Amino acid sequence: MAKAEETLTDDEVAEARERRLVAAHLQAIENSPATAEDTAMFEMFERERWSHDRRLAYILRRAKEAAMIHAAE
Repeated sequence: MAKAEETLTDDEVAEARERRLVAAHLQAIENSPATAEDTAMFEMFERERWSHDRRLAYILRRAKEAAMIHAAE
């Protein structure tokens, strides 16, 4: 797996995209489809070739920010 500062190879991007498409299909079966915002975020990860570590850090940061906003309300 690539380090946070590295970008993914063509094969790694293809694998990540395939996993995302399978996950989207499973979410649709469960009647819990990804939002347009979530889909756009993962497409951006693929387009920009973000490493898995960088993706995780970004998602965790956004989740913490959302939790802080919700707690402040």
